[in-house]
Amino acid sequence: MSGYGPTRPGPAPEPPAPAPAPAPAPAPAYVQHPPPPYTGQPQPHPQPAPPAAPAPRRRWLRPLLRWGAAALLLAGAAFGSAYAVTGAERGDLPGLATDGDGRWDYPELELPALPAGRPPPFAPANAGEVHHADLRELLLPAPAGAEDDDGLKTEDGWLAPADFAAVYAKEERAELRQALTDDAVRHIAATGWTMPDGTRARIYLLQFNTGALAAHFYDEQLAGGIATARDLTGAPEVAVDERWSDKDRLPEVELYVYDESEPRGKEHVRQAYVVAGDTVGLVTVEAPKEAPLVPFQQTLVLQHQLLG
Repeated sequence: MSGYGPTRPGPAPEPPAPAPAPAPAPAPAYVQHPPPPYTGQPQPHPQPAPPAAPAPRRRWLRPLLRWGAAALLLAGAAFGSAYAVTGAERGDLPGLATDGDGRWDYPELELPALPAGRPPPFAPANAGEVHHADLRELLLPAPAGAEDDDGLKTEDGWLAPADFAAVYAKEERAELRQALTDDAVRHIAATGWTMPDGTRARIYLLQFNTGALAAHFYDEQLAGGIATARDLTGAPEVAVDERWSDKDRLPEVELYVYDESEPRGKEHVRQAYVVAGDTVGLVTVEAPKEAPLVPFQQTLVLQHQLLG
């Protein structure tokens, strides 16, 4: 057999084994780096956009704002004045002194101390509305520059009922003295003074046992509606003073204010009655030609505050 016959194929070669997959690379370890050192320079920040330009203000708005501010200022001043007056302590009353308006210069006023355990006249525990303080200490003191009225016949500050009745016209005196006896007046305190310009002021305080008796005496003997029931000596005709306002009156006290009617005599007399609990007061101011109105009203306000 020749060597030229077909060759028997040998066994097929085995395929090469696949290369192994490379192992995954290890994750890098996390490293915390320190913050950069502070250099003293602020870090830049984005700048906000500039605001839009405001619309032009209307011409009428500026004067309106000015008037509104002025109104608020005046309202605040008025409130402050009202608070300063109404917020004052009752034990420390002002002299109401104002330069240039003719008011008298009264000293600083204080209510007298009450006896131990005694209530004020208008306290709920004081049913009779009795003033327990010495009545003479409730009289308004004389203003600066005044001279004592020597015409008052007082004894240690007290006035006799007959001398009080003499303040009225002759035809009134007998009936008035009898009424003082019938209503059992306890005390009559009085004071008076004369100012350098000749103006004279007098104050009388009549104290009864209770407020009911004081009101009865005034209603029956002195009240007269638009005029007084009894005429003072030197003032035969009087009428209600329309210029008086009750805004300054304490709620517990009644005020009745009169002015002498024209034609007048040599003296002009202003007068007022104060009814405060168990006490009836008479305040008079008189002067040649015309009695000054402002000091009269000032005197009346202060005296009725002492009684309230």
